[in-house]
Amino acid sequence: MAATDAHPAARDAGAATTLRAGWSTELLGYDFGFGHPMTSDRIDLAIALAAQLGLLDRPDVEVVGARAASDEVLATVHDPAYVAAVHAAAEHGVPDLARGLGTRDDPLFPQMHDAAARVVAGTLDAVRAVWERRTQHAVNVGGGLHHARPGAASGFCVYNDAAVAIRDVLASGARRVAYVDIDAHHGDGVQDIFWDDPRVLTVSVHETGHALFPGTGYPTEIGGRGAEGTAVNVALPSRTGDAGWLRAVDAVVPAVVREFAPDVLVTQHGCDTHRLDPLATLRVSVDAQRVAAHLLHDLAHEVSDGRWVALGGGGYAILDVVPRTWAHLLGIASHRPVDPSTPVPEEWLAVVRQRYGREAVARMTDDAPATFVPWSRGYDPADDVDRAIRATRAAVFPALGLDPDLD
Repeated sequence: MAATDAHPAARDAGAATTLRAGWSTELLGYDFGFGHPMTSDRIDLAIALAAQLGLLDRPDVEVVGARAASDEVLATVHDPAYVAAVHAAAEHGVPDLARGLGTRDDPLFPQMHDAAARVVAGTLDAVRAVWERRTQHAVNVGGGLHHARPGAASGFCVYNDAAVAIRDVLASGARRVAYVDIDAHHGDGVQDIFWDDPRVLTVSVHETGHALFPGTGYPTEIGGRGAEGTAVNVALPSRTGDAGWLRAVDAVVPAVVREFAPDVLVTQHGCDTHRLDPLATLRVSVDAQRVAAHLLHDLAHEVSDGRWVALGGGGYAILDVVPRTWAHLLGIASHRPVDPSTPVPEEWLAVVRQRYGREAVARMTDDAPATFVPWSRGYDPADDVDRAIRATRAAVFPALGLDPDLD
């Protein structure tokens, strides 16, 4: 699909806009400080690149900011005592190591509560706009803080914006919500919050917990009693590249999401799967990440009438990966995908030179073919990736009424 082509569904969606993008400079407040991987430069550079590619200045694209979510909203997922501890950490610099506040992963910073609550509000606004048909798709690249727990910060995540938004749309009348996470790290926080809820499907495709934080996300994790089959985990071998990663996504995600038939699809697009990322060891390209975003977008049109909320997440190669991957995501969500051969705008490259003193990748591609062999063509028991896929299908497909060998 060329960069100027609109998705056919855009012509008859009935929504006020095609894309609602969450963005304001206040979102840059979510930053753990100098030297920490979770820098707000990731968001700033991604939005700047998308803007310079012309993705945000369109009549059917609305860019909106967000106020901080209230404590009452946060308490739909988070323990009130934990929310109070985050306030104390932000306002008085009081650490609470038992609640993950003031650790190496989650050091204190003065605006910690307000910044994290604003991320939640951005994702909450996105899901409400999609549910109410004010927009067809919504993207919050600052969201996707999938490790946060009801009573603790974890893995650079203070509040779990995805979980708050999912719980809100269920309260608004959605019968089922599917959450698909393609970050290199297991989406443990979202999975655990909805472990016993048969209305929420959580799917995570990630590097094995044997090698990577948080050390969870094995195929045998399939959901709690009464919700068996609603947690789906693909734990891939370290150093899995494009062909294996895309094969795994394609072999598991569409089948389980179609069977679940959600009213809304929420996806997390952490791009720390990339081969340049310093915190994980998968070997995925920007081109493969783009293919996966297309797959999830098309799946939303197929199963949830286009109701799609896409979030950012991890990704710590802040110059060469994150901006390009999330600009592609915004292009796909606006139904105007960016051709991979497109040059990165010179104005954006100049900002990188001035700010960082080096060149960034000059095109929107890694020149990777990003192809894969579909699972339907056969299973190779000698292949580590195929064994990982097979383990997931064998563990969870029967609980969903699917055949591990045929579906």
